[in-house]
Amino acid sequence: MTKRLSTTQVVYLALLIALNVTIARVFLIPVPMTRGNINLCDAGIFIAAMLYGRKQGAIVGGLSGLLLDLISGYAQYMIFSLIVHGLEGYIAGFLAEKGKNSRAARFTGMGIGVIVMVIGYAITDTILYNWSAGFLSIPMNVIQGIAGGLVAYPLFVSIRKFAPRLSH
Repeated sequence: MTKRLSTTQVVYLALLIALNVTIARVFLIPVPMTRGNINLCDAGIFIAAMLYGRKQGAIVGGLSGLLLDLISGYAQYMIFSLIVHGLEGYIAGFLAEKGKNSRAARFTGMGIGVIVMVIGYAITDTILYNWSAGFLSIPMNVIQGIAGGLVAYPLFVSIRKFAPRLSH
């Protein structure tokens, strides 16, 4: 039997998604010679995953990525972002939960989440454009993922005591 999200959980997740998309859109660094940019979407995904777990990390990750692409003019990436960022959030939340939310488990979750995101977008750019575009996307996505983790962890530590509890 699957557990459904309560109305309160849906509202909090919607707020996290809206906040994440807004922050990622405001703090946007275009990357010359590519079709992409560096943003803080990963930070919001990691915060949601560490606060609320794998299911909520996947929801915030997937929908944040999809909506950010939609409003940023990258509609060709929407479905890919739903999958890639959804997996990123799921893995980060799963590993944090599995490690009983220890610091090491959280960092491991973020690290593997970044690896999944980088590989996912390398494959995405290869499908959408060509193998060289996929290869060239790797360094910028690594930087974006690491920046997201560096922003996420101190914010998580600061807000975890005040964040509303969402029962799983």
